[in-house]
Amino acid sequence: MTAFDGLPPLREVIAAHRLNAVRALGQNFLLDLNLTGRIARAAGPLEGVTVIEVGPGPGGLTRALLAEGADKVIAIERDRRCIAALEEIAAHYPGRLQVIEGDALTTDMASLATGRVRIVANLPYNIATPLLIGWLRTDPWPPFYENLTLMFQREVAERIVATPDDDAYGRLGVVSGWRTEAHILFDISPKAFTPPPKVTSSVVQMIPRPAPLPADMAKLERVTAAAFGQRRKMLRQSLKSLGVDPLPLLATAGILETARAEEIDVAGFVRLTNALG
Repeated sequence: MTAFDGLPPLREVIAAHRLNAVRALGQNFLLDLNLTGRIARAAGPLEGVTVIEVGPGPGGLTRALLAEGADKVIAIERDRRCIAALEEIAAHYPGRLQVIEGDALTTDMASLATGRVRIVANLPYNIATPLLIGWLRTDPWPPFYENLTLMFQREVAERIVATPDDDAYGRLGVVSGWRTEAHILFDISPKAFTPPPKVTSSVVQMIPRPAPLPADMAKLERVTAAAFGQRRKMLRQSLKSLGVDPLPLLATAGILETARAEEIDVAGFVRLTNALG
């Protein structure tokens, strides 16, 4: 029995290529083609768009992106075992799928495509946050991509979209909120994956802000690392790890000495960063 796109069902593909998921690679394969289609559609109309996908595995989401009309999909896969399965999809969609065998963490994605680019991925859990930080560090800004539509563990997704006074608010929420508008679109049950992870997953969409408040990304990361490194302490204490007197910094930024990191919004952290000089 073939699937909606004329290709074999994913379970048959996995069996044929012996693609048991590898825990060390953070692999959890999403086999429900209704769900992969939903993720692809969440990225918006794909006509005229090149999609970069990280960790395609046996290609369920890859197939959905192509079926939904992406002009081209560039799939970056570290696991050599998956390449043959992906090449079968490439043959089915001539000229529309480029498969790159390599490590996404060391791939210069900005150089892979021009024109309209979006990044859509069921990210391997073990590299999801480093990949996201890399995309948020893109320079110059606005970045080379129109949006990010990514799947994370629910806990990470909540940290990405968190705002002050949320329990999940921290460094990731500040940096994500500074450069993008981020929203959780929907959750996906562990039962949808093979093997099922122990946690719920969430699909997050992040749209770059065209003109974020001016700040140096590296300094913002330093400031938030110091502030949230001792999140229960007042900033007048936690910011001492920056190696400067925190009191003039806080005064310049217009922030009370007694404030804690979890109370400071993105604009406040930007002011602190710029006060650092």
